Amino acid sequence: MEGFLHQILSGLATGGIYAAIALSLVMIYQATHHINFAQGEMAMFSTYLAWMMIDAGLPYWVAFAGTVALSFVLGVLIERIVIRPVEHAPVLSVVIVFIALLVILNSLAGWIFSYTIKTFPSPFTWQGSQNGYLSPHELGTIGVTLIVLTALFLFFRFTSLGLAMRAAAQNPVSSRLAGIRVGWMLALGWGLAAAIGAIAGMMIAPVVYLDPNMMAGVMLYAFAAALLGGIDNPFGAVVGGFVVGVVENLAGAYVVGTELKLTVALVLIIGVLLFRPTGLFGRRYVTRV
Repeated sequence: MEGFLHQILSGLATGGIYAAIALSLVMIYQATHHINFAQGEMAMFSTYLAWMMIDAGLPYWVAFAGTVALSFVLGVLIERIVIRPVEHAPVLSVVIVFIALLVILNSLAGWIFSYTIKTFPSPFTWQGSQNGYLSPHELGTIGVTLIVLTALFLFFRFTSLGLAMRAAAQNPVSSRLAGIRVGWMLALGWGLAAAIGAIAGMMIAPVVYLDPNMMAGVMLYAFAAALLGGIDNPFGAVVGGFVVGVVENLAGAYVVGTELKLTVALVLIIGVLLFRPTGLFGRRYVTRV
């Protein structure tokens, strides 16, 4: 029973990271109606920036805040420089741009920082009584994730800028008529998605270690979470992230083993696409033909 409870709680910790990445995927999908395949590489590159700051002697939380700010700016620049020129291009062209961005960021990180695996520090290393179920880093990860998700909910629900960003993503034509600068709202959405991804990258790096391919498996689980919850529903993406984290841990411990845990994400993706393409909370669109 203790082992079962440990798997569930540990799954919630990793699920929070999947939820953050899935939420960033959904935010960009709402703005562009495309999946950003480079989201994981953007998070990985931001994590390398944090590692560089920490290695230079900056305190962890100063590097954390600096990385989030730089990632936000990087996301805005990518939207304005790379995505904006192809926003009306065919779907295949946009997909190729996303894949090219993935390859460029991955290769750039390897060229600058090398492909040698590096350790990334965790700020949650307090000494004291242990609960036997969660490590200090897992507890800290859950706390950071909940703070980020709560802050995002309050921002999009109760601030005028957040409401304008939601309106621009859901109905850009009406938003323009209402005087909202849709282009900049979408760019800010990219910036927020990049910042969320950076936080998730810094939380998962102490577990998987730091290298240019560190986010490959995480992105697969996050994509499964976004599909499970509903690719157009931010709340669904968060719920899907926690569900996938728990299912991954339980399946790895009691069903398929740790070597085949990644297949859990693939099974979830295929199952959702076959039996409920809109996800658990996604909207169904009905058109007259």
